[in-house]
Amino acid sequence: MRRLMTIAILMFLVVAQSPEAWAWHDETHVAIARVAGYRKWFNATGADMIKVKAHGIEKANHFVNNSRGRVVSAEMVMRQVGAYNQTGDPNGHLYGAIVAAIRDYLRVKKTGKYGEYHLAFAAHYIGDLSQPLHNTAYNDFNREHHSAMDGIVNDEVLGNLNHIRIYDIVIASEQDLTREIVRIANLSMILGYRLQDEKRLLTRQEAYTQLSHSASLFRAVLRYVGQ
Repeated sequence: MRRLMTIAILMFLVVAQSPEAWAWHDETHVAIARVAGYRKWFNATGADMIKVKAHGIEKANHFVNNSRGRVVSAEMVMRQVGAYNQTGDPNGHLYGAIVAAIRDYLRVKKTGKYGEYHLAFAAHYIGDLSQPLHNTAYNDFNREHHSAMDGIVNDEVLGNLNHIRIYDIVIASEQDLTREIVRIANLSMILGYRLQDEKRLLTRQEAYTQLSHSASLFRAVLRYVGQ
């Protein structure tokens, strides 16, 4: 019994030390999906839920450890697509996961089967895209502040959906999708390193601005896939 408890504690510590152990908390992901107009908004937390059972497969889909000064590019996004759901990627492949999940949805939908879960994964990953610390190196600052950053507006967000502002994004091709992933990733990464330099958390206004990027992108994705 003591041995089992020791193993359980060690497993908890491994998960807690991993950058993929967190994302925007549940209510925040749900809020993004609801504002975007996703009729299955309640599935938006699923990608975090599955990490409890399939940690090794799912974990690297939620982050990219970008070093300071890196510029995310379309080529970088497309290189990550093939790594979707693969283990052993310490630097993560969030950007490619967004593209791959949407591809999976369109592929399954074309066969007439139920593909909504793939779109729900995309909803979650697009939410993660705007969390600044999912786009920066998992260093001491990231480890110390990651969970607090994830929950910065979580307790209030469902009562303040009007603070998440949709702006127009047009996606007519995978190239357009990749362009928008690149734009939001670079904005989020720059903000993440500014927070690190200023040794602070997001302000509420900054948090809602970031959530607006994710919600606007996901609404455009919904239109792109015919929802």
